[in-house]
Amino acid sequence: MRSAALCGMAGVMTIGAAACGVSPITPARIEAAIAPTFANLVHVQVSMMGLPPLAAGNVAASATCRKPGAASASGSGERICILAWQGPDGQPVRDTFDLFVATDGCYTATAEAETLGGPTLKAADGKPVRNLLYTFEGCFDTA
Repeated sequence: MRSAALCGMAGVMTIGAAACGVSPITPARIEAAIAPTFANLVHVQVSMMGLPPLAAGNVAASATCRKPGAASASGSGERICILAWQGPDGQPVRDTFDLFVATDGCYTATAEAETLGGPTLKAADGKPVRNLLYTFEGCFDTA
């Protein structure tokens, strides 16, 4: 009876240890996901604003994300991401986002400051439009 209990506990511990392997949520995967999502949103936002077209590829977005105060850079949780990109006028821009990444690889990014204009902007015709860059969501493959 005792050996059966020990075998059962050993099996549970083995399964538990296997579940604690390396996280598929890595800085490289997060950065590779958030930069093109942001660039695509810039492309759409420029159109909504009534500004001259800007292809997503011309945004040249890149991201650098870090997990503040954590021993490991991998895994779900909060991060701070800096997105460097080229604005519609061709000037370099840097914006900081608070990012929360869930265990399924989905994330929510929220601008830290009002540098992106807040949740609502005025289009070229004066009408209010939702600021797609202020808060946005996305997902990446964790397989």
